[in-house]
Amino acid sequence: MVAMPAVEHPLDQDDVLQAFLELDTPPGFKAELIEGEIVVTPPPDGDHEDAIARFARAVAREAAEELYVSGGKGLITPNGRFVPDATVAPVGHFRAQESWSSAVGVELVLAVTSTDPVKDREPRRLGYAAAGIPCYLLIDRGEGRATLFSDPEGGDYTTIHETESGRRIKLPAPFSFTLDTAPLR
Repeated sequence: MVAMPAVEHPLDQDDVLQAFLELDTPPGFKAELIEGEIVVTPPPDGDHEDAIARFARAVAREAAEELYVSGGKGLITPNGRFVPDATVAPVGHFRAQESWSSAVGVELVLAVTSTDPVKDREPRRLGYAAAGIPCYLLIDRGEGRATLFSDPEGGDYTTIHETESGRRIKLPAPFSFTLDTAPLR
């Protein structure tokens, strides 16, 4: 992860957003705007990608409704522009949308920690809650735990269910299944 260096003359939020939208990142890198800071992250490791793929398979296999797992979808939140590791929404939800989309209608976002777990643990959580995304699932590889944040209210999640990695965690409707976190470690 690389944070953009400070400038001598602070930019206003519109200038920062414009600079962010014009940013040209190297292939495989992702850029996000988190609480006014431009953050560029290198491509993830293989274990990170494997966890996301296994999560997507579990949702496709187990979810009660037709849900689609999208990787790398840019979401606009009140706290910035985030690119979750996986975004779950109804099938067809992102058709004909731009690369940066409203978070309205998203059912769950997934983060698998890698280079900067602090951003996954708080700023992203608060951004997703502020956007009203019902669930945020954090697979924290460094801490060895899986945490499901749900029921957003007042800019944060009001319900937190945490378990050690390798155990099962119940996902609420529209998922309505118990996710085995062992393959996601």
